[in-house]
Amino acid sequence: MLAVTPEGLCLGVLDFWRWVRDASDHGGKDRQNRLSRPLEKKESLRWVEGYKKICALQEEVRETRMVYLADRDSDLFELFEAAESGSAAWLIRAAQDRAVQDGGLLRERVSQSACLGQIEFNLAPARGRKSRRVVQSLRAVRVRLRPPYRPDKKLAPVEVTAILAREETPPSGEEPIQWLLLSSLPVDSFADAAEKIQWYLCRWQIEVYFHILKSGCKVEDLQLQSRERIEVALTLYLIVAWRVLYLTRLGRAAPNLSCEVAFSPQEWQAAYLVSKRQKPPAEPPRLQEILVLVAGLGGYLARKGDGPPGPKTLWIGLQRVRDFALALEARGASA
Repeated sequence: MLAVTPEGLCLGVLDFWRWVRDASDHGGKDRQNRLSRPLEKKESLRWVEGYKKICALQEEVRETRMVYLADRDSDLFELFEAAESGSAAWLIRAAQDRAVQDGGLLRERVSQSACLGQIEFNLAPARGRKSRRVVQSLRAVRVRLRPPYRPDKKLAPVEVTAILAREETPPSGEEPIQWLLLSSLPVDSFADAAEKIQWYLCRWQIEVYFHILKSGCKVEDLQLQSRERIEVALTLYLIVAWRVLYLTRLGRAAPNLSCEVAFSPQEWQAAYLVSKRQKPPAEPPRLQEILVLVAGLGGYLARKGDGPPGPKTLWIGLQRVRDFALALEARGASA
């Protein structure tokens, strides 16, 4: 679980789970068995457990509003039911078109509500999809969802807000971008709905985080001999991946901060000396200036049309900066 601000700045890792999947759970027959199991015996229980952890944290940090945010895998009625008495808010993307208590289906109900307005944003690139500008119309309605049948227990209806964000006129040849979001929070205006969409866009940060963890830290290539050693290595890499993601966003959100909010004097001075072939200044430069130098060591070209440095050039550059800093320390010790 990552802590992310509404502006998309990752503050760190709140919690993480580890488990070993039962090898006997694979295959069509076993899949049918999994579908008939109670939630307590399914891996999807982790979504409900995650929400409960956020509620516990909300009780400790009352001055900060906690919102549990997740994608379609978390579309579980048991999570909605747990949230009825939970202290934290939640916002998830619906995976299924659920039945409404007074008749009809959820997507049809929210589609019939009045358009609150339109929101624009840049869609992040993904596999098989380029980044592009998206304009979505927003609709919202408060409904009571009919509980699904469970052989092990009876569920009660729950009240949620459904938000439909739909691209009405996508570019030629492109699939329209549309999301059906569910939340515990009310939506009474366009501003309320737009706020929830902005929150949902922050969910992409966990995808970037895992990209750094897998491709930058290469955690899937670890060849350690025991579970304990793997867990220690993963814990360290979770922090490393967070720092890369944090620097990527911080340089865009607050470029004029002193670089020493994120770099030690040895790090930024080494990057400056190697990149510029000049003696470092007495005063620490701006954060964005040093980030460009560090990313340049990782292949960032800083051309006029280039955007800000991305995580890949930063993680490569950070590795090189650390080596340069050690070399400068060794030189100082030998002198």
